[in-house]
Amino acid sequence: MHSILSRKIISYFLGAMLFLLLFAAQPGQQDHPGEKLQASLTENTEQQAAHGEIENGFSPSDFIFDHILDAYDWHILSYKDFHLSIPLPVIIYSGTKGLNVFMFNKFHHGHSDYKGFRYEIKGENRGKVVEIMEDGSSALPELDLSFTKNVLAILISIIIMLWVFLSVAKAYRHRPDQAPTGMQNLIEPIILFVRDDIAIPSIGKHKYERFMPYLLTVFFFIWFNNMIGLIPVFPGGANVTGNITVTMVLALFTFAITTINGNRNYWLHIFNMPGVPWWVKYPVPLMPVIEIIGMMTKPFVLMIRLFANMSAGHIIVLGFFSLIFIFGEINPALGYGVSVLSLAFTIFMTMLELLVALIQAYVFTLLSAIYFGMATEEHH
Repeated sequence: MHSILSRKIISYFLGAMLFLLLFAAQPGQQDHPGEKLQASLTENTEQQAAHGEIENGFSPSDFIFDHILDAYDWHILSYKDFHLSIPLPVIIYSGTKGLNVFMFNKFHHGHSDYKGFRYEIKGENRGKVVEIMEDGSSALPELDLSFTKNVLAILISIIIMLWVFLSVAKAYRHRPDQAPTGMQNLIEPIILFVRDDIAIPSIGKHKYERFMPYLLTVFFFIWFNNMIGLIPVFPGGANVTGNITVTMVLALFTFAITTINGNRNYWLHIFNMPGVPWWVKYPVPLMPVIEIIGMMTKPFVLMIRLFANMSAGHIIVLGFFSLIFIFGEINPALGYGVSVLSLAFTIFMTMLELLVALIQAYVFTLLSAIYFGMATEEHH
């Protein structure tokens, strides 16, 4: 009975995690740090072009940010004027137009409006669907729940995870007490590593088991999405863990689990730390304020670390590719010459990113386990 109840609780928790992640990475909802930089660069470029300072040509900023930011379609390839992409459902609620559901290709890549909505290809709302008001101005809709590129990438990674772990579980049921084969050889050492080198040392032998489902889920979710994001062709290439709203949801789950499982000793050290002089706790609660700020910054650190490291890797790789086109516009021979160095550095960075993808999953899981251990540690 207890095991059935535990499985139900875990299934509900994972279901809630899936729901939040699916609606975390909406272009109209998130305040992606890269968007402000991208808008600034785009506006500056437009102003220079208007004054005749530059000619229309390759824009490294557009090239990079178009690849790392979320989108309403999944671009696969382009050849001259031919563009192959997968349009995704746009789901928008407006106070004046109500709920609207349609495919992104209705905008024809921003060249036409549809049902009073427009896909902005320039300006501060570049890359977002906006509502056209009666006076001709545009504004962001009240709610944007569109099925974006990152949402599709998350679903793909979840399907892969389900296939992997259901296959491994099936193998254990059909071949109990036998040496692992196939997929088991890959997955079992990693699970044991998370248990023996992360969970038990950080949380303790008597309490680690209740946190293992979450630790394994977050480890493999981050690792799989990091690895899929390094694949340059569909269904890879999405920058899921480089989306700050996705990393924010993961960090909030760690924060919620830490807060809910915090014992009396944990809260005592926050509000009334033993061994600290009373005059730094009363009447001005200096130490409690510092401890509460520290408690809040822990998920913030988790969020920023994962987001920054994964985004940086994509930006560097795309920067090397940009050099080919930048020098190619100057002289085709320079472009071919630089391409050799760019490809060499890109391959090197990709190999490094394979290691970073695993390290970031390990660091996020390790820090989460440490926070859980601090919250459940008994007074000595």
